[in-house]
Amino acid sequence: MHADRLRFTREPRTTVRFTGTGKRKSTSHSDRTRLPDPVVPGHAYRDVEVVYHLGTRLVGEPETRRGDDDTDG
Repeated sequence: MHADRLRFTREPRTTVRFTGTGKRKSTSHSDRTRLPDPVVPGHAYRDVEVVYHLGTRLVGEPETRRGDDDTDG
């Protein structure tokens, strides 16, 4: 995300959740340019950029759903 000007009216609260079934290993992080952590509410930040990285993978045995089988036809 890139913004010429960005201002927060209050300090943001963020969370990352992975929904769905199955066990997984997940990671996420962001690279910020000209945007401190934490931000100051009311302050205008100029020419900011946030690049968000997200990765997840299923681990372990696949779960079977009702009605699934290995037969053809």
